[in-house]
Amino acid sequence: MMAAPIRYPASTFDIFNVSFERFFDPAMHRIVVFDGALDAGVLREATMLLIGSNPYLGARFAEDGDLPVWEAIPEDAWAMAFSVVTGAGDGPLPRPPPPIDPRKGPQVLVRLYRRGDGDTLSVTCHHGFCDAGGLGIVTRQLLSIYRNLMKDPAYRPPRLDSYDRGMDQILDLYTEDERRQALRDEEPFIDRWGFPYAYTGRGEPKIAYRRFSQERLDAVKAFGRKHGATVNDILIGCYFLALKKIRADLCDHGEPRSIMSSADLRRHHCMDTGDLPRNSSVSFQITLSLDEGAGLADIIGEVTAVMARKKQRDLGLACILFYETLLEGGMPAVEEFFDAIARGHAEEGLKNPVFSNLGIIDPDDLTGGEDLLPEIRDVQTLPCVCWPYGFLLVASTFRGRLTLMTGYEEGPYATETVERFLGCMDAYLPG
Repeated sequence: MMAAPIRYPASTFDIFNVSFERFFDPAMHRIVVFDGALDAGVLREATMLLIGSNPYLGARFAEDGDLPVWEAIPEDAWAMAFSVVTGAGDGPLPRPPPPIDPRKGPQVLVRLYRRGDGDTLSVTCHHGFCDAGGLGIVTRQLLSIYRNLMKDPAYRPPRLDSYDRGMDQILDLYTEDERRQALRDEEPFIDRWGFPYAYTGRGEPKIAYRRFSQERLDAVKAFGRKHGATVNDILIGCYFLALKKIRADLCDHGEPRSIMSSADLRRHHCMDTGDLPRNSSVSFQITLSLDEGAGLADIIGEVTAVMARKKQRDLGLACILFYETLLEGGMPAVEEFFDAIARGHAEEGLKNPVFSNLGIIDPDDLTGGEDLLPEIRDVQTLPCVCWPYGFLLVASTFRGRLTLMTGYEEGPYATETVERFLGCMDAYLPG
């Protein structure tokens, strides 16, 4: 008689973030570019030890019960998590690494690209397993194990027990009255516009980006000091303006238009997740009305005011409550929710674009202040790849350089249009 598989509950946010695969590819990739070579054998062992140290990494997303669970996979299946890629050429990766299937596991894929100008490391997770902050944690843990193995080949990381992946820690901050008020105050999510596309369907995954110098970022910060705005506020304002410009639709003048953004509750609520990879980010809507000919200086005050309201104490509470309440109806209720979204997209042809600021990436988090790794030349997070009707722009900062990046499928989205859009972002950014 075979033993029953080991299973752990999937959180509400796990379930919803897997389900969003209907609208985009939820694979995320942390890319680390080295000025030198890593030891492939040690990196392979570090990958296996990483998976063995976290019960969720060595699991698959299983949907054969009332609610999905994380189900342990055989240890011999972990080997598929690591690969070495040769002949990839030099320079930036031309397209995203292959995606990850959460239903097969393991929940991390590590690829080492052997390149003439230095190795490039790709660490891939699915948004159903963790958010971008969690991907950063996985990458940091992988390289920490690698460094320890370089010092002591007998090193073994401590094995974690199953850990809390839910949002009770946030919900417990509020009374029942506060929870009800948060739901009443939440702005309804309405798709009001979308990024221009040629047709609906699938195409070839691509990455497009713009990088800005330290001097340009300094100019952005100077504009922010003058107008009482953060860098994030300024990027949001430029995103609205660039979307309006690239659409060139007279109907957008003076009318409410929205984007979706996200907040990492680890930072906003000082949420204690024990530095463990999981989903701890919530979505929220930002709505502005842009007059014809408006520039950044004209709208930045409204942006900062909207963001100040969004950053109130209960940020994310309504999102958590909505998902938790919906899941009370089981997976049929979740599936109907996503069916309704799909019907709305097909009927209206609209989907509010998304913007996510991943913040500052610190290379010392990966090196631990040691010299056991080759010098890190760059670190980027490749965003989830979208096809119509979705569109996602992410921002990150590394060593004073700001990067704006989008993942899209060429064909339904025209590369020329995407590049022109990034050019509009460049034109609206101060400096």
